[in-house]
Amino acid sequence: MQERKVERVGGRQEIPIDVRVVCATHQDLQSQIQEGRFREDLYYRLAEIVVEIPPLRARTGDAVLIAHALLRRFAHEARRPPMTLGDDAIRALESYPWPGNVRELLNKVKRSAIMAESSVVGATDLGLRTGSHDGSISAPATGDLDLRLVRERAEREAVLSALARTDGNLAKAAELLGVSRPTLYDLVKRLSIRTRPDV
Repeated sequence: MQERKVERVGGRQEIPIDVRVVCATHQDLQSQIQEGRFREDLYYRLAEIVVEIPPLRARTGDAVLIAHALLRRFAHEARRPPMTLGDDAIRALESYPWPGNVRELLNKVKRSAIMAESSVVGATDLGLRTGSHDGSISAPATGDLDLRLVRERAEREAVLSALARTDGNLAKAAELLGVSRPTLYDLVKRLSIRTRPDV
């Protein structure tokens, strides 16, 4: 890998190659190296650029945004009319812990696109129960009492949740949040939240 050359099995001549190797794992490779379960030299060959992606449960609003996109795709593939997520489905998606991460979400949405009797997908279509998501802000962790940081975190979570619920539609998200559209634009800019350019 380091020299970017290979030898055919049984061959004697090195052949130059131009490849990019992309790897993914859910394991903590640093601890695996310390336990002697993963080769350190291989890790440093592979780890030129490391991108850490947090699990779905740690990314506010992402489950609903991804579910909207998947539902559009799977409804199209199943030759069904456009489908949307019902309010109970959105609440269930937000409150579910996603132990199977994005693969579990993909399976649940695909199943609902095929099996749902209505064009509005509910929590039961997804195989989820509606959680007790009441929209309240959770208390900050002990010692995390910087009011500016707590307020910014709460604003970010509320904006991300509203954008997820409205499939990225800024006008509808502003209405849901009870603020004007210019106020939401200012919040999005100040919190460095990326939005879809077409909505």
